[in-house]
This record gives sequence, C-alpha cells and structure tokens, in this order.
Amino acid sequence: MRAKVTRDGLLIPKEVTDRLGSEEVEIFEEPGRVLIWPAVASPDRAGEGPASGEDPILSMGDDPVDDEVTDASENHDRYLYTGG
Repeated sequence: MRAKVTRDGLLIPKEVTDRLGSEEVEIFEEPGRVLIWPAVASPDRAGEGPASGEDPILSMGDDPVDDEVTDASENHDRYLYTGG
C-alpha cells in the first residue's frame, strides 16, 4: 500500500488502523524506514518493539526458572510455552 506524504504529514487509511486492533500506535523511525504498530498496553514495556500480550518472550524474565532446572538455556521454549 502506498500513501502520499503531504505538507501536513501522512494520513494512514482507517482500514489499516482498524486491523491493528488498538486505538493508539507507536511510531519508530529507523534509518530509511518508519515503523508503526499498536501501542503497548503496559508502560513498562513501551518502546520494546511490536507488542503482543500473548508473546511469552516479552515476559521472559517475569518468572525465572528455579535453581533445580539445569537445561533452561537449551529448552527455553518448553519452559516458556508449557511451564516446564
């Protein structure tokens, strides 16, 4: 999809913002591109990239494995997705 940048800025079509499922977006500028995605609900995660409340990577340090686990680095997906 292309959109024209005018002297007032860029108008993002409503059909695009409706698909985001959020009333607020975050806008990030990187060299050569602009990224827009739904705003993070939790202020402590602001600015960390695309947010998904269901992505366990975003909360990876919230519930660390205990001392008895010796294979957490090799099997982190199992611990993240199934709890052990």
